[in-house]
Amino acid sequence: MKKFKEVIAENGPLPGGGSQAVFGRNPANGSFSPSVVKKVNAIIGSYVAEDLTDPMSALTRIRGSLSNIGLSFPAISDDMMSEQSGSMDLPLTLFGGRFGKDIDTPHDEFINDDGLSNKIEGGLSLNITYETTDTNQCRLRASIK
Repeated sequence: MKKFKEVIAENGPLPGGGSQAVFGRNPANGSFSPSVVKKVNAIIGSYVAEDLTDPMSALTRIRGSLSNIGLSFPAISDDMMSEQSGSMDLPLTLFGGRFGKDIDTPHDEFINDDGLSNKIEGGLSLNITYETTDTNQCRLRASIK
């Protein structure tokens, strides 16, 4: 299995001759191509590849890997996964979102968004589905959509 940094390094330099990967330290300058999202989903999927006794630890690992590339999602509590099965879509933000002024922003308004919606229409979200098995383990699936 490839390490997270290897997948990031495979995507080449940023436009303008930078040496950082597309999802490197400054993804605001990179592109969010479907192939990059597919590779990140493969890494996320490896954290939940088998039935888990503690799904929160897998979600913590996913949070850590996504934070390495500047993405974050809202906190998840045990209460959110108290039912036998379910799903949730958690909106992703890039570097905590954007707040401030842009070139086209009127003087009496501010930009306040997730930092992704201006690059990808509708932004990105982390889709999590879970199901409790007969042996009280959790079958967890997660992907970025």
